[in-house]
Amino acid sequence: MIDAVERLNKVLAQAGVASRRAADTLIANGRITVNGTVVTDLGRQVDPARDDIELDGEPIAAPRAKHRYLALNKPRDVITTVTDPQGRPTVMDFVPRDVRLFPVGRLDGASEGLVIMTDDGDLANRLMHPRYAFEKEYRVKISGTPTDTALAAWREGMWLEEERTAPAEVRVESGTGAGTWLRFVIREGKNRQIRRMIEAFKFRVHRLVRVRIGPLTLGDLKPGKWRELTPAEVGALEGKPVEPSVPGKRLVPAAGGKSKYKPGWARAKPPKPRPGHRPRSGAPSRKGGPKPGRRGGSRPRAS
Repeated sequence: MIDAVERLNKVLAQAGVASRRAADTLIANGRITVNGTVVTDLGRQVDPARDDIELDGEPIAAPRAKHRYLALNKPRDVITTVTDPQGRPTVMDFVPRDVRLFPVGRLDGASEGLVIMTDDGDLANRLMHPRYAFEKEYRVKISGTPTDTALAAWREGMWLEEERTAPAEVRVESGTGAGTWLRFVIREGKNRQIRRMIEAFKFRVHRLVRVRIGPLTLGDLKPGKWRELTPAEVGALEGKPVEPSVPGKRLVPAAGGKSKYKPGWARAKPPKPRPGHRPRSGAPSRKGGPKPGRRGGSRPRAS
């Protein structure tokens, strides 16, 4: 339940209309009325239990106590929006219509991968707010082979017109000369940021797939399919500590979505013993100890 009086954008977010930022846009555009009067004041306070709030003439339902959280694998050429004036397919065509859901953040039409769909405006605001700096991880296939200059600029930050990007984690996964797979991890969401960073060095982007948002990974979810998030996944996105339930499973971070280990980065493994290899001096043999007559073992003295 929300308090008796709240900011209008928060009431809209908790009612599942949109995130707080998107709700501010709705208010500024004059699409919200309170008790029959158009409201454009972003700081307007309302009482959802007593005030009649409408969006484009449609009443806003009272905030729901239970929200829904879905992970969608957005296919290519699908728009990340609720409606599209040009009639193109949107993410809404792939999720249930029984609840008013909206996508969190953006993923351009030519890109693929993980999109969070919810009716929880507070969580959407947390995921998009720069203060929390949730990591977003992408696999990117580009033309050719990236130069050292390009890699350094992507990793250290670079200017895109009038704004500078924050440092990104960039790793080369594989390459054939004709194309290279890269892995990008960024903590900001400038418009078409990764594409613009790559195209600034005259490389073409063949594929761009988002595989992680904070602690939430795409996994083996097929394009066009969705699944419900588990309570543990929702808790991790909300910043609640989560205990790992499976031994050896990657830890779920508590806040900000920053992982303890970077996905795909191998950790050092102990060397395997080679067949016929003799232990170093003083090291125990496979049978339990140094052999007599060898260095490191006891040697009988000459009489």
